[in-house]
Amino acid sequence: MSNEVRQGSNPNFAPPVEEGIVFEFEDESGELVTLEFLGLLLHNDRRYGFFFPVDDENPAKSSGEVLVMEVTELDEEGQPAGFEYVVDEAILNEVYASFQEATKDIYRFE
Repeated sequence: MSNEVRQGSNPNFAPPVEEGIVFEFEDESGELVTLEFLGLLLHNDRRYGFFFPVDDENPAKSSGEVLVMEVTELDEEGQPAGFEYVVDEAILNEVYASFQEATKDIYRFE
């Protein structure tokens, strides 16, 4: 697989700087969750991050469920520093559809 980052087809989508980048987040119960970063989407003046849960059975660059989190905090350089899961189903469906459209040349969706 090439190390070149593929580009999305939407100016409001920022792909990861490198494929397979993973981050660890602490969930509501204090457990660490490892997620592969799939990209960031600007939608209706809000930022949404798209992630894939990874573990031993589902490593980075594999496929599966996509998690959507809203950026809730930015650092001093304007980069995302805090996220919360999107729980409103209407918003979730809307931003996920925008993500699918923006990344149709990058990812396959079933």
